[in-house]
Amino acid sequence: MGTIYAIANQKGGVGKTTTAVNVAACIAEAGYETLLVDVDPQANATVGIGLPKDGEPSIYDVLMGDATVEEALRETPIGRLSLLPSHPDLAGASVELPRIPGSENRLRDALAGVRDRFAFTLLDCPPSLGPLTVNALVAADRVIVPVQTEYFALEGLAGLLDTLALVQRELNPRLTVAGMLLTMHDARTNLARDVEREVREHFPALVFDTVIPRNVRISEAPSFGVPVIHHDPHSSGADAYFELAKEVAARG
Repeated sequence: MGTIYAIANQKGGVGKTTTAVNVAACIAEAGYETLLVDVDPQANATVGIGLPKDGEPSIYDVLMGDATVEEALRETPIGRLSLLPSHPDLAGASVELPRIPGSENRLRDALAGVRDRFAFTLLDCPPSLGPLTVNALVAADRVIVPVQTEYFALEGLAGLLDTLALVQRELNPRLTVAGMLLTMHDARTNLARDVEREVREHFPALVFDTVIPRNVRISEAPSFGVPVIHHDPHSSGADAYFELAKEVAARG
C-alpha cells in the first residue's frame, strides 16, 4: 500500500509546489513509482513538470465524477513519475464541491483504485483551507508543511494545525504530520536563524532536519518546466531536495 502525502499550508509563496514537484521527482529518480497530484487551480505543479495546464481530462473532471483517475493520469518526462494534472476549471470546484453530499471524500475515493500502483503519492494543495485542501487532507496519510523562514512564519501555523486536528477527528483519523519543512532559508540573516530556532523549539519532533535554502536555481527551474534536480543537479537547492526525499522516505 502506497503512502499519500499532502503538501499543505494556507499561506501562499512558502514553497508547496516546489516541494511537491522536487520531492516527487527525487523519489521517482530513486526508482519508486510516484504520483504527483496537482490540487491547485493555478496548475503550477502541472506546468512545473513540463505539461500544459489546459489538458483534459484533469483532476477537476475526476472530482466532479466525469472521469476516472486512470483516464486523467499523464506520463511525465521523468521516468516512474505520473501526474494527475490540474486545470483552471478547478477554481470552480471550491463552489461546486460543498453542494455535493460527502464531497470531502471525493479525492480519497478516486485515488483508492490506483494507490497500490504508487509507492508515494504527493498532493500539491492550494494556498487556502477550503474544500480542495480538505479533500487532500482526507485523502492523505501524512502532511508535509512548508514553512518559510520569515517574520510571519509561525502566524497561521496554529490555524493550520487546528484544521489538521479537526480533519483528523472528524474525517480522517489516520492523518499525521510527517514534518514541517523550513524553506527559502538564508542562513546569512539573523531573522532566518531566529525563525529556524523558534520553529524547532515550538515543534521539536516535527521539523525536518533538511532545510531548503534560498537558491536562484530553484526559482528558475519552473520556467523551464523541469524540477531543480534536472535544471541544475549540482546546485544547493537540488542537494537539499535529494536530502529531504531521503528523510521523507526514512520517516515512512
